[in-house]
Amino acid sequence: MIVVDTNVISYLCLSGPRTLEAESLQDTDSDWVAPPLWRSEYFSVLVLNMRKGLLDRIEALEAWHKAERLIGGNEFPSSVEMVLDLAAHSGCSAYDCEFVALAKEFGIRLVTADRQVLTAFPETAVSLDSF
Repeated sequence: MIVVDTNVISYLCLSGPRTLEAESLQDTDSDWVAPPLWRSEYFSVLVLNMRKGLLDRIEALEAWHKAERLIGGNEFPSSVEMVLDLAAHSGCSAYDCEFVALAKEFGIRLVTADRQVLTAFPETAVSLDSF
C-alpha cells in the first residue's frame, strides 16, 4: 500500500509523458490510497486540461471515472493536528501535507513528483521515478 498524490493519479489517468511511470508504479504496487482532497485537486486538473483544449467534457468524465475506480473507497482523512504541524514546520502547503500526514499515519510511503515535498520529507516521500 502506498499514498499517491494527485499528480501521480493524473499521470495514470491522463495520457502524457509520465503515464508509463505511473503504470509501472501501479504494476509494482496497485494498492493506492489518498486523502479525500485528491478529488478537488483532480477536478482542477481536469478543468485546466479542458480549458487548454487537451480534453473535452466526455474525456474529462472518462478520466474522472478512471480515477474514481482507482482511488474510490481508498480515501482516508489525515490528522488535522499532524497536517498543521507538518505544514507549519516544512513550508509545504497544507494540501501537500495532507498526503504526507496520511503516509506517516499508515507508516507507508508517499509517491509524488513534488520536489518541495520530496525535499521536506525524505523519510516519507519518494519520487515516482525512483519508487
